[in-house]
Amino acid sequence: MAEPDGQGDRAARRPPTWARRWEVFARSPFLPATVLVFLVSIVAGVFAWSYTYAFANPTPHRVPTAVVGPPGAAHGAFLTGMEDALDGSLVVHAYPGYAQARRAVESQTVFAVFDLRKEHAVTVDVSSASGASVAQVIEQAAPVAGRAAGTDVVVRDIKPNQRGDPRGLAIFYIALAAVVVSFVGAIQLHVHAKGLGARARIAVTITYSLLGAFAIAAVVDWFLGALRLPFVAVWLTLALTMYASSTVYLMFMVLIGRWALIPTWGLMVLIGNPSSGGAVSWPLLPTFLGLVGRWLPTGAAIGAIHTEVYFPGDQHAFPFLVLTGWALVSTMVFCLLGRPRPGPE
Repeated sequence: MAEPDGQGDRAARRPPTWARRWEVFARSPFLPATVLVFLVSIVAGVFAWSYTYAFANPTPHRVPTAVVGPPGAAHGAFLTGMEDALDGSLVVHAYPGYAQARRAVESQTVFAVFDLRKEHAVTVDVSSASGASVAQVIEQAAPVAGRAAGTDVVVRDIKPNQRGDPRGLAIFYIALAAVVVSFVGAIQLHVHAKGLGARARIAVTITYSLLGAFAIAAVVDWFLGALRLPFVAVWLTLALTMYASSTVYLMFMVLIGRWALIPTWGLMVLIGNPSSGGAVSWPLLPTFLGLVGRWLPTGAAIGAIHTEVYFPGDQHAFPFLVLTGWALVSTMVFCLLGRPRPGPE
């Protein structure tokens, strides 16, 4: 019996194999911790890249504008100068009269009107409410192009932002608050109320979406006076935004479990915020961001609220269809696939 015991002792003293070491490591809390270290590092870099890429040096890519009146020689030189100043991004639409051009501004088809009806003079009507960053670019370029063309230029802001929000950023901030707070709320609900069934969880989500949206709108309008809102319309739009953002997290919870925050954060913050058109208008965003942003909750919310505040007679169905689509699909996935997998402790 001594020899087998000696063999057993020698086997016990052998260093563990790499497979055994990996098995122990995989079952320990060090594996998710290590994964988290790399994820945080990668996400930090991507976060910096995403916002810098979108916001650091906004460049015109496609700026729809209206032109009224037949362009003379000086007018043609002015338009050429504007085209050069905007890096070839000026997209000109001719209208038979000023009323039709102004209507195009109200429907958010164009961002400015070039009135060429006066000889040797151009009136440039910008709309800060349509996009403050685009209006600023046109305001800066028009006088320079006019001097080069030898024509007088008058710049007017026919649709300014509200006095409490001259840079037009308040809508971006309230949409950002709605999106971020909502999926953080969904995370905390999962952590602190694990016993809730699907129906109860949806009911609680609807409740905090309504109350949270009311709080956001009330603070911005009633307490700060930054924006005068069509209160009920904006409140309900924010509530739909919060619900859609919350259910996106719930959808990822049942799909991938504890790592659900990663795709939610990526979709809503890394891509959704820079591409939303709230801080920099979509004609100045990189083409991909300008296209994808309208299909994400943040961009859809900003588009809907922006129109409710500044263009109430020309509301479009598209942003509401986007928000409703995200809400319905996410809710269906959450309810059909059952109880979410274990989340963050």
